[in-house]
Amino acid sequence: MQRLSQTIKIVLLCLTLAFSAQAQKSRKHRASKRRTTHSRQNVATTSGEYVPVRKYDPKRNADQDIKNAVVEARRTGKRILLEVGGEWCIWCHIMDEYFEKHTDLLSFREKNFIMVKINYSDENKNTQVLSRYPEIPGYPHIFVLDSNGKFLYSKNTGELEEGRGYNLERFMAFLKEWSPQTNGSAKR
Repeated sequence: MQRLSQTIKIVLLCLTLAFSAQAQKSRKHRASKRRTTHSRQNVATTSGEYVPVRKYDPKRNADQDIKNAVVEARRTGKRILLEVGGEWCIWCHIMDEYFEKHTDLLSFREKNFIMVKINYSDENKNTQVLSRYPEIPGYPHIFVLDSNGKFLYSKNTGELEEGRGYNLERFMAFLKEWSPQTNGSAKR
């Protein structure tokens, strides 16, 4: 029994190290991409063009980001997805990579939703902003808002997971259900 316990501990340690190494590798790759994206965001913001919040940044004003998303959602007729997580969150990075890999899913999301990443970390928990929404059981977490910023739905992304990634059919079904075309409502 003790040998089994030690084996389990070793396996868990190895899995933790493997996930950490992969997350670090992904983080370095995204950091170089972010430098150019961040400079483009500053230019676009000063020109008055809406720029989606695609990075968890503890220095951002989440309340203002949501207000800006509402303005854009009203203009475009889209809904808003608030994705709550942080740079520390392995599954947040897995979700980003999943969207990059599944361009049909990404395209559908971009066509129907304004996406806003809301940082949750020790540095900034965005307590005031997140207090407007239901409790979050895990990260990443998605809140769906209508084009006026009214809360519609809270989605535990654990329900969309499959293995070390996400289930494409479940993820697409979730987005389709809450897209403006299907007029999903807070029926749950």
